Amino acid sequence: MPRLGELPNSLKKNADFLRLGDEVPVMLVRPEAPSGNDPLFIWMHGRTTNKSFDPGRFLRLMRSGIATCSIDLPGHGERIEDGRNEPEAIIDVILQMVEELDSVLLDLDSMGGFDQDRIGIGGISAGGIVTLLRLTQPHRFSCAAVEATTGNRSFRNRGAFPDSDALSALDVMPRIDGWREIPILGLHNRHDEWIDVAGQERFFEELRKRYERPELAELHVYEELTGAPHEHSGFGRQATDAKNRQVEFLARTLRPTT
Repeated sequence: MPRLGELPNSLKKNADFLRLGDEVPVMLVRPEAPSGNDPLFIWMHGRTTNKSFDPGRFLRLMRSGIATCSIDLPGHGERIEDGRNEPEAIIDVILQMVEELDSVLLDLDSMGGFDQDRIGIGGISAGGIVTLLRLTQPHRFSCAAVEATTGNRSFRNRGAFPDSDALSALDVMPRIDGWREIPILGLHNRHDEWIDVAGQERFFEELRKRYERPELAELHVYEELTGAPHEHSGFGRQATDAKNRQVEFLARTLRPTT
């Protein structure tokens, strides 16, 4: 069950725990002052965590007038399942989540209250790979924001992913012809021990080559050690900066002033 007591009171007042689509558990956070036609950000966590992890992210979005639908990955959170949060299971977890996304979106559409032309998508680590894979297929997302992830199969395998030829199923590069030009923000750490930043840098370089407006593909790399676990999860001393960058990007792309 969701642990409401662990969330800040201001977030609890605006958060609903639901099951959408194919019984996918989500935390839906409405803006502080809902307009009835709010922009929406779909967010997916990384391996071993859950949909309510890192509430500071959702508070910032809530206060910025952006609704958030944070999703439990298969085998995580409310649908915890023995072995499915282990590295060996992550390929199937990611591919299942890619398939489940559309059913979640359909239920969000039917609920109303969201602008269907202003929907962003994003995630961290495994959730980021779900995001990038989904964006190679036809979609209606307006923007994307990912952290500590990669669209290029260049992994440092120290527990995040198994060493396997099956990893090719997670490689976005062979599918990049299906990518539509939308604003995207990537955040990464130069010293990430689990997902090599070089792969993500090459992926963003390829996106910029294909974009008519290459500035829409933004990648910010933290060059210093941050103290985050394995320099992979949460950006440590740079966590506040990372959250602020993401919210500023989403506000700019989902709530344009002109």
